[in-house]
Amino acid sequence: MKNQARTVPPIAENPPVAAQVIPLKVRKKRSSGRLRPAMRQLFPAACGIALLLLLWQIASLSRQDFPGPYRTWLAAREIFAHPFYHNGPNDQGIGWNILASLQRVGVGFGLAALVGIPGGFLLGRSLFLSRMFTPVIALLRPVSPLAWLPVGLLLFQRAEPASSWTIFICSIWPMLINTAEGVRHVPQDYLNVARVLRLSEATVMRKILFPAVLPSILTGVRLSISTAWLVIVAAEMLTGGMGIGYWIWNEWNNLNVEHILIAIGVIGVVGLLLEQALLLLARQFSWQSSRRGES
Repeated sequence: MKNQARTVPPIAENPPVAAQVIPLKVRKKRSSGRLRPAMRQLFPAACGIALLLLLWQIASLSRQDFPGPYRTWLAAREIFAHPFYHNGPNDQGIGWNILASLQRVGVGFGLAALVGIPGGFLLGRSLFLSRMFTPVIALLRPVSPLAWLPVGLLLFQRAEPASSWTIFICSIWPMLINTAEGVRHVPQDYLNVARVLRLSEATVMRKILFPAVLPSILTGVRLSISTAWLVIVAAEMLTGGMGIGYWIWNEWNNLNVEHILIAIGVIGVVGLLLEQALLLLARQFSWQSSRRGES
């Protein structure tokens, strides 16, 4: 039998099937990405605070009359439960004492800013005035703050203006020096353009010098507020009356060591808040932030 060739029909191709895309569940890393820088900053700070508390506890174990962190915490809860009580001129809450110290700092610091910042512009613009007052500044700036307090008591015959005077004379130097240095470092091209345009001195100050020197001014202001808050505590210990410094001295006379440690913590927190607020303000006016805003 002869083999007969058979025609095999072509196999029909299957119609194309659309591929099904299966979405993969991908975990979002945005939150972790944001938390990592925060943890890098908070974790070392937490370790430093924990080490401080540990050393504090060890020191309290060596002396029975030195309170530890827990005893101080219990005393702080009682103090801050009623921070604004008033039982007479010599018995007031810690809140009133903090406000009294801030008021003195505000008066002395404000007067220093009114004198130091314009004086810095004059020293930076005038070579004669700079050579005239630089030896005076170099002579008076290293003087201890408390050395100025008797001078204030002699001049004003009262403790309240004497404390503000001490704040004024100690916080004026950073603003004066930083402002003068900022004016000296203004690019000469800016001033040459002002001469070509025949701008008045007031216009040069307002349009050229002040915007260029503003970061240096804020740096001096930030240093001055730290100095002012540092000095007021020591001045109030000597002058008495209301204030956080007098409160510390009064608690020492009453042998309330827990309250003294609480006041030290309050002084540190308030000083940190003042400095950070001015530092944030300085960043807003820095040239880096202005360039980012333009871009």
